[in-house]
Amino acid sequence: MSKRDYYEILGVAKGASEADIKKAYRKLAIKYHPDKNPDDSSAEARFKEAAEAYEVLGDQQKRAKYDRFGHAGLGGAAGGGAGMNMDDIFSQFGDIFGGAFGDAFGGGGRGPRRTKGSNLRIKVQLTLEEIADGVTKKVKVSRLVQAEGVEYDTCRSCGGTGQVRRVTNTILGQMQTASTCPSCGGLGKGVKSKPKDADEYGLRREESIVEIEIPAGVEDGMQLNLRGKGNAAPAGGIPGDMLVQIREADHELFTRNGRNLHLDHHVSFVDAALGAQVEVPLLGGKAKIRIEPGTQGGKILRLKGKGLPSVDSYGKGDLLVNLNVWTPQELTSEERATLESWRESPNFQPDPDPREKGFFDRVRDMFS
Repeated sequence: MSKRDYYEILGVAKGASEADIKKAYRKLAIKYHPDKNPDDSSAEARFKEAAEAYEVLGDQQKRAKYDRFGHAGLGGAAGGGAGMNMDDIFSQFGDIFGGAFGDAFGGGGRGPRRTKGSNLRIKVQLTLEEIADGVTKKVKVSRLVQAEGVEYDTCRSCGGTGQVRRVTNTILGQMQTASTCPSCGGLGKGVKSKPKDADEYGLRREESIVEIEIPAGVEDGMQLNLRGKGNAAPAGGIPGDMLVQIREADHELFTRNGRNLHLDHHVSFVDAALGAQVEVPLLGGKAKIRIEPGTQGGKILRLKGKGLPSVDSYGKGDLLVNLNVWTPQELTSEERATLESWRESPNFQPDPDPREKGFFDRVRDMFS
């Protein structure tokens, strides 16, 4: 099932300001809040969908990648609400609605908050061949996990609620405020006992192998987000994410420009003059191209659809073959004599076609 456009979900235009996006999300969150729509699965789905859309469009970096590559560019950063649970969503409310919002819908009574573990950042280097087809990479990572045998007890400061409440006297009467417990950080509990290899939060570092599915068409510098594959959080909180940054290895033959590939290919003077059929390499195989008689050096041939796929599945780029005419560096006496006899021939004098594109025009066409 195809995912809905995030701008469509929030009901805003693609050029909407941050304030407009926040306002639209606030309106939908209030409308579809679970406390306002008890036992309504469709409202809960819309609530999660709106939260997912805001998670991307409310973040400048994620929004830029989404605008450029669509859902595929997020690499699973969000997944139709399935990747976000209610703890993820309600953790946004402090910035969007302020503390009063949670209390207005019973959020203050939801108990101690679940913290989220820190994100894990890694880099993965890919060849052009791997980028062309997509690849599953196995990577060894070192991350924090919940240690076995950790025991927790209830925080004495907040009694396990994760919040401390204060009553103050004002000219309007008594007012009650709630804030995160400074002793437990809002967890409602602390570590009672732990193994020797665990830190103060009951976590220990462990090496493991992670499989990362990388879609075809990714680009150097793109970041994929694997939800829940980062470091664990204390007291059974929400695991952090694994942020995978793509690094593209240089290729010995091809140069990349977006979805297009560029290839320098040398042909002999004879083939350029007489014409020929030659073979050029592709990322996966080979192709034959026709060299027309009288081909000049610098001519660019475009092989449609022989480039790289788009990460958003909108077709493939082209292979641009730049033909360079090879001039022999050493000649036999017989070859030299033959060429000398042609030196003054009118047919061998340069006579460029004024309609022929110059170097800069060819370069511009090559990367367009």
